[in-house]
Amino acid sequence: MQSPAKPALLSTPPNAPSSESPQRVVIACGGTGGHLFPGIAVAETLRQRGHESLLLISEKQIDALATEGYGHLKFEKLRTEAMPSPVSLKFPGFLFKLGKSMLRCKRMIKDFGGTAVLGMGGFTSTAPLLAGRMAGCRTFIHESNAIPGRANRLNAKFSDVVLVGFDVCGRHFAGRRVETVGTPLRPALTERPDREAGLRHFGMEVSDAPVLLVMGGSQGARGINRLVIESLPALTKAGVRVLHISGLPDQDEVEAAYQGANGGHVVLPFCADIQYAYAAASVAVCRSGASTLAELAHYGLPSILIPYPFAAEDHQTRNAEIFSSDGSALLWTQDSLQAAMFTRDLVALLTDALRLKTMGEAMLKHSPAEAAEKVCDVIEGEAKDEATA
Repeated sequence: MQSPAKPALLSTPPNAPSSESPQRVVIACGGTGGHLFPGIAVAETLRQRGHESLLLISEKQIDALATEGYGHLKFEKLRTEAMPSPVSLKFPGFLFKLGKSMLRCKRMIKDFGGTAVLGMGGFTSTAPLLAGRMAGCRTFIHESNAIPGRANRLNAKFSDVVLVGFDVCGRHFAGRRVETVGTPLRPALTERPDREAGLRHFGMEVSDAPVLLVMGGSQGARGINRLVIESLPALTKAGVRVLHISGLPDQDEVEAAYQGANGGHVVLPFCADIQYAYAAASVAVCRSGASTLAELAHYGLPSILIPYPFAAEDHQTRNAEIFSSDGSALLWTQDSLQAAMFTRDLVALLTDALRLKTMGEAMLKHSPAEAAEKVCDVIEGEAKDEATA
């Protein structure tokens, strides 16, 4: 699959608000959809305000796929890797590669004329933030999860402001300036199609039959995929239609499992038009990454959250607990699930209209209102403070 085109930077778009001091913001956001889509949301909002941005993404196929359709934004690929233990034999090699990435980032920031660097999380952000500090830029990180990972604990040391998605996360950054902004939503989600439009988008029959949305994040979730595959005969018999976003790694296995299952199901490796999937769904079964949760909340979609069991510091469980504690979602652990129990409880939920309505209303209360705008407010505010200092 081809990478998205990289057009020359656009100047202020038509009808954009004027700005006395246009900012040029480098946004490090590659590696996962949970970093990339919020980064794109911030870039789009900056553009609307008359600023420009340069988005640094990874070399992964998912980044190339997810950035298609954003030809009006400028992307650059940056090779990065996670930091090994300081006592590991790999650590000296990591430091050497980090140094090379820093030098490349410093050149890119200089060529772009960067005034600020925003890291959306992960070690993809470390070299750009360090280079930004060296170049005299204002620096920011965004942590969307309830508990920050190793990367952002480190990145916070090089940041002027730490932006968080959940209030509870702020306590992990003692001594730093912290602002709660929510997790920015990808631009397409400002559109809220109705259920009929969602069903038609995927070629599904318009009816009252329940639709189960299955997804595991931008790269899929093998545990969830195999659980749903095992449950598929019983789900089909119960009249449940499945909209299954498998992720690229499990595409072949999932597609093969659905062959011959005549239940009006749809299987996709990736879904760029995710707003239609949320509109079509009655319930979502998914991981509990912070970006996914922000999107589910925006649509008020009742959800069954199955946290990734090997996430750093079990942060997906901490995320899910925020939503399960008030009845917005159900938290089911992967190691406790069997196909028979999963199907029984899922079908019971799908046929309980009152419970689904209550869950949906509770989920909407978590919607991250204007998160991208709040991020941009902080970036602009820091620029004004610097100008008047």
